[in-house]
Amino acid sequence: MFIFNRKYFYFTLILFLIEVCIAVFVNDSFIRPFIGDILVVILLYCFIKAFWNINSSIVALSVFAFSCTIEILQYFNFVNNLGLQKYKILAVALGSVFDWKDIIAYVIGIITVLWLENRR
Repeated sequence: MFIFNRKYFYFTLILFLIEVCIAVFVNDSFIRPFIGDILVVILLYCFIKAFWNINSSIVALSVFAFSCTIEILQYFNFVNNLGLQKYKILAVALGSVFDWKDIIAYVIGIITVLWLENRR
């Protein structure tokens, strides 16, 4: 059911700004690739919860499944296979390199979301 939730919307905006700052200003081997991936699943979760009143576990598992699907598609080099590499923002957002550490980061992000939701 559609419902606007300001709290999740504000979390979405804050997380988006943090992700943009990481992308623009951080070029290391931990924060950008690992913390950024943890935060991106939390961002997606908050975005969905900002507009739809869906059970938290369903949203969390759906975001995790979506993230893993994108990661698996990276293994098959789908950005280049579909000719999307010329669209830089889209290519960066979808990624191009499969890494098991990304899936670990997604797990950590989803566990964090579920832990925070159950704490409330």
